Amino acid sequence: MRVNAQQPGNESPHGELKWDCQVCHTSVSWKKLKDPSDFKHEKTGFPLLGVHKIVDCRSCHQSLKFTEVRTNCSSCHTDIHQSQFGIDCQSCHTPDNWQNQQEIFNLHSERGFPLIGVHAIADCEACHVNQQINEFAGTPIDCNGCHANDFMVSENPDHVKAGFSLECQNCHQPMTTGWSQTRFQHGSMELQGAHVTLDCNSCHVNTYAGTTSECYSCHSTDYLQTVAPAHNTYGFPTDCNICHNQNQWQGAQFDHVQFTGFELRGAHAFILCSDCHVNNQYVGLPQDCFGCHENDYNNVPDPSHVTNAFPTDCITCHNETSWEQVTFDHNLTQFPLTGAHVTLECIDCHSSGYTSTASDCYSCHEQDYNSVNDPNHASNNFNLDCTQCHSTSAWSPSTFDHNQTQFPLTGAHLTLQCVDCHSAGYTGTPTDCYTCHQQDYNSVTDPNHVTNNFNLDCTQCHNTAAWSPAFFDHNQTQFPLTGAHLTLECIACHAQGYSGTPTDCYTCHQQDYNSVTDPNHVTNNFNLDCTQCHSTSAWSPSTFDHNQTQFPLTGAHLTLQCVDCHSGGYTGTPTDCYSCHQQDFNTVTDPNHVANNFSHDCMQCHTTAAWSPASFDHNQTQFPLTGAHLTLDCIACHAQGYSGTPTDCYSCHQQDFNTVTDPNHVANNFSHDCTQCHTTAAWSPASFDHNQTQFPLTGAHLTLDCIACHAQGYSGTPTDCYSCHQQDFNTVTDPNHVTNNFSHDCTQCHNTSAWSPATFDHNQTQFPLTGAHAMLPCLACHSNGYTGTPTDCYSCHQQEYNNTTNPNHQAAGFPTNCEACHNTIVWTQTTWDHDSQYFPIYSGRHQGEWNVCADCHVNPNNYQVFECIFCHEHDNEQEVGQQHQGVPGYVYLSTACYACHPTGNGKL
Repeated sequence: MRVNAQQPGNESPHGELKWDCQVCHTSVSWKKLKDPSDFKHEKTGFPLLGVHKIVDCRSCHQSLKFTEVRTNCSSCHTDIHQSQFGIDCQSCHTPDNWQNQQEIFNLHSERGFPLIGVHAIADCEACHVNQQINEFAGTPIDCNGCHANDFMVSENPDHVKAGFSLECQNCHQPMTTGWSQTRFQHGSMELQGAHVTLDCNSCHVNTYAGTTSECYSCHSTDYLQTVAPAHNTYGFPTDCNICHNQNQWQGAQFDHVQFTGFELRGAHAFILCSDCHVNNQYVGLPQDCFGCHENDYNNVPDPSHVTNAFPTDCITCHNETSWEQVTFDHNLTQFPLTGAHVTLECIDCHSSGYTSTASDCYSCHEQDYNSVNDPNHASNNFNLDCTQCHSTSAWSPSTFDHNQTQFPLTGAHLTLQCVDCHSAGYTGTPTDCYTCHQQDYNSVTDPNHVTNNFNLDCTQCHNTAAWSPAFFDHNQTQFPLTGAHLTLECIACHAQGYSGTPTDCYTCHQQDYNSVTDPNHVTNNFNLDCTQCHSTSAWSPSTFDHNQTQFPLTGAHLTLQCVDCHSGGYTGTPTDCYSCHQQDFNTVTDPNHVANNFSHDCMQCHTTAAWSPASFDHNQTQFPLTGAHLTLDCIACHAQGYSGTPTDCYSCHQQDFNTVTDPNHVANNFSHDCTQCHTTAAWSPASFDHNQTQFPLTGAHLTLDCIACHAQGYSGTPTDCYSCHQQDFNTVTDPNHVTNNFSHDCTQCHNTSAWSPATFDHNQTQFPLTGAHAMLPCLACHSNGYTGTPTDCYSCHQQEYNNTTNPNHQAAGFPTNCEACHNTIVWTQTTWDHDSQYFPIYSGRHQGEWNVCADCHVNPNNYQVFECIFCHEHDNEQEVGQQHQGVPGYVYLSTACYACHPTGNGKL
């Protein structure tokens, strides 16, 4: 219900309104308002933006008559500028915050004084002392205009006395948090270490001009007063940087190897300079060990270095860690120590001194050599190279290895005493078996080695394990033993001796060959090669394999007796079926083989299993049997005989073809190739597959009768959609297909399931629909038609681009490539990745520490400018400098902060 002010007693306290009362009020109580309210303030022409959203209604509507409230800012906000900038407050202020001064930055930049650094956060009154028009217009823009007093009262250094320039920006910058924070570059001498914390007057005692940067000029007293070592006495260079740094004078780091060529290592690294430089002697000291350690060399008693004339190159046996810890390595000499030599005292071998000590074994072990009597080394004239039989572990037992000689010991030889073979001495001992085993050879009787003139190479039948039993391997001869031959005695075959023994079977088995009667080998003139039918296992039974002949036995042939086929002998026996089965061939009547002149190759229809039933396979012919043909009798198709039987369907099914009426095959001149629509399973129903044509049936086409599409016949039927669906095309109004000149290719938007709804997929176009676009009606973007619709974001979202104030896209000159920062879901949810591309503000230590972009980007027209120091305030630049002492390239600037802390953490 809408309140009408003209009705008596119903006057609204708000005056005449165009909204119903229930938009704001409830039926519970007139004073009980809806929460949340349904009232949309933007319908009044004054949308609530920024802070206006959260203020109480009474703050603006002090009277209940809403029409009495004006929409200009000055009606609520006092103009402290006294109309100097006009009444359009939003040129400098925004609804978000009265103190938001983005346009002020633009104005200052345009008038030659950009607000950066502390100027960006200073109150206007700090520079504009009062708000009179003349004060705003005449405010100086040079530093000295505001900071003349700072210049005059500066004492450290005294700017006036030192004659410093009035160009304040040479040393000071607006990026810092105060006048005292300077960016003065110290010129040719970079301040490091202790110099950073010094008061300027410490070095600039009377003046700032002409102060030298050489260390000695300030530290000459330190140089002259140093006594350990006395710099002045020994003429040390006055370039202090050689040994000292800027952190402190004490703790010099003199590079001994660089300036003297003598590197301090081992014990030398920890001794005092005076230990070597006695009496402050720093010139002419020797660099070889002996020069300092001659006394150590002379006093060594074991072994006496002097007596033995050891070399004075101490590093041969000693190192720089300790003189007492000798590092002499005997293994680096021509006589490495191994075995029992390792535990000997030096004097045991060097009793005559350390020069020309013999390194051969015999020189020390001559007595051991001469005292050995088993075997006697001297009488046998053994080699004086003891290493052939002995090792350094011990003289005894000997390590002589017979296997390294020309006669390795194996078998029974291993347990023999040396004298068993070397009774005649150790020189010229024979290595052949017969020399030692001649008696064994002569005494053998079975078989008699002498009478059979056996080879004297005993290894052919004997080994070193024992002379007997022999291990003669018949398989290594030309007649390997197999089968029954394995159990025969040698005499069974070698009754005539062991030479010239025949290896063919017939020689031994001639009687067996002649006595066989079934079949008779002699009368049938069988081959004398017995291995064709017999094996070495036994003469009988025979191993003849008929499958290795030209007629392998299969089926019923396997159970026949040999004489059933070989009644006429074993030579020239025919292998074709007809020769044996001619009677079977002639007696068959169904079908008659003779009358039909069937082939004599019985294998075409029969197998060796049995003559009957026949195994004829119709599938091997030019007409394989399938479907209903499988159950037919042969005569059904072969009534005219078995020759020239047609294989095409029409020849047998012409009557079926002619009698079909739906559709009429004759009238439609259908092909006589029945297989196009029928199968061998049955003539009806037909098996015509429309999917094999140029128009496969899918969707709603599957349920149509043939006549629905073939009303004009089956020839020349169109396959394009438009030919049948032209009326559907013409009647569509949303969108109108005709006026929009849509393509006649209906498949672009429709499928065969149904004409409606359409299946148009916008994602297959150059503009896939994502996010909020997916839910829009077509007309929202295609109000001007479907041709030439722009695909760039800016064309549709120009208003959003222009209305965005945080940050102001237009003022900052942001690119119109919206997709760089926004997605298609919602305009206000940007996808711009500040964290990975520039600086982490949505994660890490800066998360939640800022409200608007202007908190860091103090110049809204240039987002390349940013501020760190405003939030990270410190007591003074000197304190921060001390914290960054020794950091290369440190400068008290925001850009320097970012260079060292690109991720916002405490370090790189």
